[in-house]
Amino acid sequence: MNTIQVTKMQGCGNDFVILTYEEYLKTGLSMEELAKKICDRNFGIGADGMIIPKCDTTATDIGWYFYNSDGTTAQMCGNGMRCFAKYVFDNKLVDKKVFSVQTLAGIIKPELLENGFVKVNMGTPILEHAKIPFCGSDELTVLDKTFKITPVSMGNPHCVTIVDENPMDYAKKYGPYVEKHEFFPEKTNTEFVKILSRNEIDMCVYERGCGITLACGTGACASVVVTVLNNLTEQKVKVNLPGGAVFVEWQGNSANPAHDIFLIGPAQYVFQANYNL
Repeated sequence: MNTIQVTKMQGCGNDFVILTYEEYLKTGLSMEELAKKICDRNFGIGADGMIIPKCDTTATDIGWYFYNSDGTTAQMCGNGMRCFAKYVFDNKLVDKKVFSVQTLAGIIKPELLENGFVKVNMGTPILEHAKIPFCGSDELTVLDKTFKITPVSMGNPHCVTIVDENPMDYAKKYGPYVEKHEFFPEKTNTEFVKILSRNEIDMCVYERGCGITLACGTGACASVVVTVLNNLTEQKVKVNLPGGAVFVEWQGNSANPAHDIFLIGPAQYVFQANYNL
């Protein structure tokens, strides 16, 4: 029986299967096929995404292949990046605690902190509609509801909405329709945000290519960008996700948004195993 060695990790409940490129080659499958097979929660290991380190990069210390559970690629994933950073350092694929990673969203720089958390420089948020991409207005109607939205890209598209009630109720009901709305030609991650204070928010997400997940790092960053731009929070915010909390720091504002945003949160091993193909 053909078996491969895999590692499962999670960041705030957002879970990923990680395997080396050498193990991937043993499968004889395309990465898209393997991602759908291995991430299936009934017939596979079960995960929100699959990550494979890419060691043959020259412009950065390392790169990655990232796939959603439905077999599509994603430009960036904050929780996945924290798990990836811990994995490649522990497995000696990199030899320093601050390093550069080539992604489809550009170069991302994670840093392993002493408390077991990982801090990731997520780059500069993109607000230009054509680059998100977004082609609509600041109001979006799905089913029985019209939302005031703010589109943001963190290398991947996001649609952020501020709500007064339970964000999860909105994510479950409206998320699947916003994800595929015509305003977003490449589909979108959808965040519903409830303001708790100037330094704390609740956020729930319907992720593009995954559906409801327990956490989304890029979504947490996009949400804080929106709350700061609308003067609803300060520039350092605790973001409560269904799977746990992360911390986001952004020194940007509406007059000068061109500042990098930082995501800080946990990355933990779930198990390592031989997976039978």
